[in-house]
Amino acid sequence: KEKDIMQHNQTEELGSCSVGKLLFKLAVPAIAAQIINLLYNLVDRMYIGHIANVGKLALTGVGVCLPLIMLISAFAALVSMGAAPRASIFLGKGEKDNAEKTLGNSFSLLIILSLIITVIFSLFSKDLLLIFGASENTIEFAVSYMKIYSLGTIFVQLTLGLNAFISAQGFAKTSMMTVLIGAIFNIILDPIFIFGFNMGVSGAALATIISQSLSMIWILFFLTGKKTTLKLRKKNLRLSKEIILPSILLGLAPFIMQSTESLIAVCFNSSLLKYGGDVAVGAMTILTSVMQFSMLPLTGLTQGGQPIISYNYGAKNADRVKKAFKILLISCLVYSFVLWGLAMITPRTFVLIFNNDPELVEFTSHALRIYMAVSCVFGIQIACQQSFIALGNAKTSLFLALLRKILLLVPLIYIMPLFMADKTTAVFTAEPVADILAVSTTAILFFIQFRRAMKEISEPLDLKTKSNLS
Repeated sequence: KEKDIMQHNQTEELGSCSVGKLLFKLAVPAIAAQIINLLYNLVDRMYIGHIANVGKLALTGVGVCLPLIMLISAFAALVSMGAAPRASIFLGKGEKDNAEKTLGNSFSLLIILSLIITVIFSLFSKDLLLIFGASENTIEFAVSYMKIYSLGTIFVQLTLGLNAFISAQGFAKTSMMTVLIGAIFNIILDPIFIFGFNMGVSGAALATIISQSLSMIWILFFLTGKKTTLKLRKKNLRLSKEIILPSILLGLAPFIMQSTESLIAVCFNSSLLKYGGDVAVGAMTILTSVMQFSMLPLTGLTQGGQPIISYNYGAKNADRVKKAFKILLISCLVYSFVLWGLAMITPRTFVLIFNNDPELVEFTSHALRIYMAVSCVFGIQIACQQSFIALGNAKTSLFLALLRKILLLVPLIYIMPLFMADKTTAVFTAEPVADILAVSTTAILFFIQFRRAMKEISEPLDLKTKSNLS
């Protein structure tokens, strides 16, 4: 009984605990998990880069696999990033059965997608890797890595997909432990398989999928154990279109955001190679790395805010939804402004983390100021866009995902050089132009639709109050 009360209180805190304190409590482990994940990926690459005689080629070959690995993660997001917020909303409404059906359906769909992806990558990995830039010198390493990694797709899918449901219940520390377990075992197993067993990149892939399988086991133990509010039950595994289709529709936005990263990279690199050569492409690699690293705290903040907004939206508690969004927005903006200030004042500091070649450092430092020119307001974009998902607004979140990258950034990469003398600078300028247009559109849409959503969940309460007064 005491354990039941503890699990109940853990989720009920989403609707009762101080919003600011709760956001901090949920966001800090989420941010830590993001940083841990990044660090162990960097360590993974460091080991591969130090393989005797072929380290450079091996590292490049594994780098070519990144778009396919990101695609696997994107399919996990397609399921979980829509389903987890809906589970939180159901919990807020007091509909625990529907929340558990959402979890069960997501589990089944993740397994189905994993099997399909595994078959496709096993049969066509070489062709896909050649499309994404593998050369005669690197294709052997890329195929060796991808063939083993693809066999562990089910571990990756279930780990990424189901971990979102742990966060959705308010168990942020448990969610962080999922990432930490995978990171620790991967760091330990990498040198054993790569150097000890002389398996090279195949050993790195094997270490990764074993680590992910251990994370998956941790998640399954938790979601079938006594501490969780939402339990994974056999009766909920059968797919129901009423449950799964709205979840997929809501998950399309994060799926597009992740899966189009490769497309954006191809567009930038092809244009920069044309106008600025290898130095410009090298600069873009550094800029992308800086942006990915700097976005981690923002991602963690929104992951901390999502369960609070979703749960209280389901519970029709408009005041707590408004307060949660306000604190989330302010937090994201403060971080964005600090990051922007540092990038404008000391761009070389960021660049030197990745490279110390004088020509590349000088070129990239100038490019960083252009690329991140309006990043100070990007906190508005991510806070509003992720809140649309937290509120279950699938159509708007999908439109905004398409807007910034597909409808704005990709065309601007090719349009901007037509209007500027310095073509390379023009390509980099596409990013801030797309950002300012996307942020403006997002802010306007959010202001209109957020007010409408808050009015909808407030009206029943207002009518009830008037009835009691009369």
